[in-house]
Amino acid sequence: MPATLLEQVKTSTGRALRSEEMIINMGPQHPSTHGVLRLELVVDGEIVVDVIPHIGYLHRCFEKHSEAMTNYQQVIPYCDRMDYLASMNMDWAYALAVEKLLAIKVPDRVEYIRVIMGELQRIASHLIALGTYGLDVGAFTPFLFMFRDRERILDLFEMTCGARLLYNYIWVGGLSHDIPPGFIDKAKAFCKYFRPNIKECNDLLTYNEIFIKRTANVGILPKDVAIDYACSGPMLRGSGVDFDLRRDDPYSIYDKFDWKPQIGTGEVGTVGDCWDRYMVRVREMEQSLNIIEQALDMIPEGEIASAIPKRIRPNPGEVYVRSESPRGEIGFYVVSDGSGTPYRVKARAPAFVNLAVAPEICRGYMIADVVAIVGSVDIVLGEVDR
Repeated sequence: MPATLLEQVKTSTGRALRSEEMIINMGPQHPSTHGVLRLELVVDGEIVVDVIPHIGYLHRCFEKHSEAMTNYQQVIPYCDRMDYLASMNMDWAYALAVEKLLAIKVPDRVEYIRVIMGELQRIASHLIALGTYGLDVGAFTPFLFMFRDRERILDLFEMTCGARLLYNYIWVGGLSHDIPPGFIDKAKAFCKYFRPNIKECNDLLTYNEIFIKRTANVGILPKDVAIDYACSGPMLRGSGVDFDLRRDDPYSIYDKFDWKPQIGTGEVGTVGDCWDRYMVRVREMEQSLNIIEQALDMIPEGEIASAIPKRIRPNPGEVYVRSESPRGEIGFYVVSDGSGTPYRVKARAPAFVNLAVAPEICRGYMIADVVAIVGSVDIVLGEVDR
């Protein structure tokens, strides 16, 4: 190609391509991008030189919608649709922010139910992450097994609030419903049923030789880079950083339970590789089971709606509250001007922040490795784009 023409070929960032490079678009309609994400790959043959994520295809003005509601409680269904695979955790984080703004304390029974639902949701979210990750690298059977187990969690959610995906269950000051009769027994039965299935997952996928070769020593995210990019959740802990908001910036009643955050150790590769991020999620499911079983045994009787304000009108002020969603730190910055409508609602989405590190951990690998690396980040585009 003549030099004058080559100089006209540039990436979306404005960098001119070298003669041996080309641009390949992966997405936004591609199964391996897990939604409407477009990755602009600059490649030299099969080697990835740069990755430029293009987002916004699912943007629906969450923050502006929130500021246009007639009251604070109406924002909850919009939170559901941010990370639609962890709706309970989204609703909970927003409710915590408004409750801090109102300076109200919810009943103990509400706290226990919220923890149970939040940890069940964490397991359900991780099951999708792990199952689809297996699909990404060519393993079909684990996907079916993990969706089978996730259905049991959705059954528990459905018997509680009638919904299986978008719940509108955790409200400011309490819950929309108390747990129904028989819920505790069914939840305990699920924990007993599911614990051996984690070993089944490990036998099928985790320690499968082909899976290890596709994920170990691939997409290595060093500890310092993870911190510099403000990564959180399994993305951060997979790099060996022992940090979990449930323990290190406690909220709700997590300090009452015996559990331990899980970190990457480089067991089969290098600390911070794709396998470590995957394995952190597997081990987190075990810890979530520990928390759920303890909460089910300790749950007190009481009201679930006594703290729900009949009229939410906080004093002028601002708060930022963060909690640990399955993807990391979900934070809500809420500003009140004294009216019944939030003046400003800003969401700090963990998947959005975690995705930003993709170029750093994709450079120098093969195009096929990009699929494994992006899958290990575990993004949800509803949260990335908002």
